[in-house]
Amino acid sequence: MDMRIIVLAKQVPDTRAVGKDAMKADGTVNRAALPAIFNPEDLNALEQALRLKDQQPGSTVHILTMGPPRAADIIREAMFRGADGGYLLTDRAFAGADTLATSYALATAIKYIGGADVIISGRQAIDGDTAQVGPQVAQKLDILQVTYCEDMIIKGDKLQIKRRLDHGIEEVLAPMPCLITVNGSAAPCRPRNAKLLMKYKHACTPSEAKTSSEEIQSLIESRKYLSIPELSAETVGADLNLCGLSGSPTKVKTIVNVVFQAKEARKIEATDQGIEELMVELIDNHTIG
Repeated sequence: MDMRIIVLAKQVPDTRAVGKDAMKADGTVNRAALPAIFNPEDLNALEQALRLKDQQPGSTVHILTMGPPRAADIIREAMFRGADGGYLLTDRAFAGADTLATSYALATAIKYIGGADVIISGRQAIDGDTAQVGPQVAQKLDILQVTYCEDMIIKGDKLQIKRRLDHGIEEVLAPMPCLITVNGSAAPCRPRNAKLLMKYKHACTPSEAKTSSEEIQSLIESRKYLSIPELSAETVGADLNLCGLSGSPTKVKTIVNVVFQAKEARKIEATDQGIEELMVELIDNHTIG
């Protein structure tokens, strides 16, 4: 059975570069001030999707991401690694969305594009760490969900999923359609493929195409697989009252920028005695033990 697989992915701020300008006054992330990357656990999710495609030739993998126009970068990145294409859900109406509004927009978009046999996402995004969007999308689509996935294989018309839990490993069989969230402990995503990089390097959204050269526009027109669809709130039929800040019951009350500074430092001799003295001190002040 050929499967239609959708990977929910997010372009996130690189938290290694967070500074004093990382947040706006309204409590939302100042994404323009931070470099953007492919959310790490969504890359693990992409790898699981590509492995299912490898097991079931003829299946397709598409990325669905919500964000500003520059979020098309992660769709291209996924295509370089083996995805067949993607959809950019972009509209100012989606700005400032919390997990509830985000899951509503994503679920609405999934219904618009015809649904999927399997929806896969990372467990959580590094800019929120809530792990709520995947399960909320499943609930809004009224489909089965399996969380904390570390590996999966096709077993007939079901998926056999290995879950990494605090107390050990659990294996479950999940009928399709279903939504699966993937842990960062799952297999890392395969690297870019040189042939796919050359094939899809000019892939872009209609908005990006408008600012491209005539040569690139002509190329995209002749090769439809290079066009990345843009979906607006109106396109997918979303209720604007449930999108963005309007549909977000979660409000940020205050923001505190905490900067850790080392006010004092000690040098420990690299000897058995020095290490022993350090261990005794750490135990005495309950840092460890």
